[in-house]
Parts: sequence; structure tokens; C-alpha cells
Amino acid sequence: MIMNKIIKPTLVVLIFVSATCLFACEQTQKKNEKNDVAVTSSKSKLPDGKNFQATIRGKQTALYVLKNKNGAQAAFTNFGGRLVSLLVPDQRGVMTDVVVGFDSLATYQAAADFYGASIGRYGNRIGHAKFSLDGKLFSLPANNGPNTLHGGKEGFDSKVWDAKQPDEHTLEISYLSADGEQGFPGNLKVKVIYELLENNSLRMAYSASTDKKTVVNLTNHTYWNLNGCGSGTILNHMLQIEADAYTPVDTTLIPTGKLASVAGTPFDFRKSVTIGVRIEQADEQLKNGKGYDHNFVLNKHEIPKPVAAITGDKSGITMQIYTSEPGIQFYSGNFMKGKSTVKGGAKNYYRTGFCLETQHYPDSPNQPTFPSTVLKPGQIYQTITTYKFTVKGQKFASNKLSGQFSPKKACYIPKSRILANR
Repeated sequence: MIMNKIIKPTLVVLIFVSATCLFACEQTQKKNEKNDVAVTSSKSKLPDGKNFQATIRGKQTALYVLKNKNGAQAAFTNFGGRLVSLLVPDQRGVMTDVVVGFDSLATYQAAADFYGASIGRYGNRIGHAKFSLDGKLFSLPANNGPNTLHGGKEGFDSKVWDAKQPDEHTLEISYLSADGEQGFPGNLKVKVIYELLENNSLRMAYSASTDKKTVVNLTNHTYWNLNGCGSGTILNHMLQIEADAYTPVDTTLIPTGKLASVAGTPFDFRKSVTIGVRIEQADEQLKNGKGYDHNFVLNKHEIPKPVAAITGDKSGITMQIYTSEPGIQFYSGNFMKGKSTVKGGAKNYYRTGFCLETQHYPDSPNQPTFPSTVLKPGQIYQTITTYKFTVKGQKFASNKLSGQFSPKKACYIPKSRILANR
């Protein structure tokens, strides 16, 4: 009886202490969450437009901002046609900048590495810096070992594009690439239309024409981190790619010309898995790329269905990708070196950003079995890619992702060919 009398008050005390501790922990957690939100909010602001005003080779640069009714914002600079920032809500409703980039034009110029840039004339690599058209050999500048990468030493990423903003959710940029620029034939007129849709999608519509037979492969080279710019590793992001095959590469990252099944390999992303779960496996292809730096052969698809989806493990933000392109290059940030300061004050450390570049296959001009990238006079190159951002349970009004292609609406008939001779 004495023991019971002692135990009961002790239990009451213990319950009281436990409840007090639990309450204190909950309050601390809530306080930390508020602090996290405050920090995230302070970082998730668009850069100052004044930092992007300059004159480069006699042309003016600026920062252009797009908005939608949901509060999403996108910022671009016409230097390299770059996506600088994209603010979308995370699972707590906090606006998060999912683009790894910089606060100033000067940092983009110093950092190089194609951050956010519109890429051309030829996205990805051309082997041995040369290709032939109708028996004529064209030599290009080698800027990636023996190969040409993303258009050469002075590709579209280094050019000041002409820009106009017809409304608050649309930006049109254009560039005339002169005959012989970086070794490519033909005067190539290029236009890219960026549109921030009401369903938090960023649509990129490309068109081009030429006066001489040439090769074209346009894409965008944004580094993404769905937990927010400067938030750390991307290895815990969950990735899914609708691809049964990929293009293996040699030690200089040029495709061998063959297609390989992803089944039973670290390249099988047909079901959603973390980027990092197999990235350190002893695999020859991962060794060649120092991680993932490979083109995935997308399964037959139409624009209304996404070809890839990736989710930030901390933010809950999912990015779905819709494209009319036959391939997508997945790059896991293997050459990020932490030498530049990104928005928010962090460094661009190893694997803190990833790229998913929609494209035709690398080295297609030298690979006759790959889909053609040849563009002839009188033909119009047209392709569209859309990046759609959602969180679980989020709903939007209907906003179609397909339709007749037009420079104004930036839509595309899925069954049409990207190139007339493809």
C-alpha cells in the first residue's frame, strides 16, 4: 500500500514532466519551422535587376521578370538567354527558387558552365569537333577535350539575344547566328519563347530557319535544385525517366552509336528512385561520366504525358517534363566545384544541382542511325519543352500543354515532326 501511494504521485509527476517536455519540443519545432520559413523566404527573392544591366559588345543586357496569378515568378537575362530564377511554392506554401544560379551578370560571365543558358547551335557534344554534310567536312572549335560542346567556345550562351516582353507572362528572345559562326554553315535565325503559365508551368518553345543546309539541336541548360538554390545535395531527389534505353558513351562522353537497355543497370529510372542510390556503383558508364552525364532515349510519347518527373526530398516540389524531343540528357552536377557563390550565399558545390536537357541525341551529325538534326532551307525547326511544378494535393484550373504550334501561343502538335526531314 505504501508503495502504491508513492508510485501514483510519481506517475503523475512523470506524466506532467513528459507532457511539459512534449509541449516544449512542439513549440521548439514550430519555432524552428518558422525560422526555416523565414530563412527560405529571405533567400527566395529575385535578384536585383540592376546587377544585370551592362553593355556587352555594343548590346544592352537586362533582367526580365515573368509572373502568373499564383505568385510564381521567373527571371531571365538576355545574356545567353538564361533562366536566372524560378520561384514556385513548396509543400508549405513557401516560395522557393528552384534554379541554381547567380545574383549578377558578372558572376555568370566568370562562372561559365552554361548556367541557365539557351544552348546552340548544337546542344551536347559533337565528336572530334567535326561533321560532314553532303560530303563537305565542317570543322568546329574543340572546347571539351577533342570534342565540341554546346556550340563551341562561343556558343549561344555567350551571346546577347534580342529580347521583347509582350506581356507579364511571356518573353521572346531571338538571335541571328551568322554563316560560319563557330564553324557551322548557314545564317540561322533562332527564336525562343518563354511563357510562365497559370498552372505553374514554364514553357520553352524554340523555332529556327536557315539559308543553308546545317545541323541544329537547341536546348536549355538550367541547373535545378527542387529544395531551393544553395540548399545542398541533389542526391536524395526522387527521379523517374520514361526511357527503356540510353546511349552509352566512350571516355570522352561521345556516344558509341549503340543503344543500351537500362534494365539491370544504374540507368534504370523507369520507377522513381533517388539519384544517389546507385551513382557510386562500379559501372564503366558511370566512371566515364564521373556520374550521370548521359542521354536517355525517351519512350514513344506525346506532349500530354510527362517524359520525366523529379521530386525534392525536403521541399516536396515535383517537376514534370513534357517535350517533343526524342532524348533527354541527365547530368548530376559532377563537375560543380564550389568556386562560385550562388543566390542566397552558398557555393555551387559538387552535385548541388542537376540538369535535365531535352534534346536530339549527342553527336547525331556523325551517327547515321540517330534521329537527324539536319535543317534545310525552307524548313522550320520547331520544338517545345514544358517544366511543370506541383506539390502533393495542389490543384489548378485546366491549362492545356499541347496544340497547334505558333510563335504566339508556343504550342505544338505532338504527332508532327520536329524537323521536316526527321
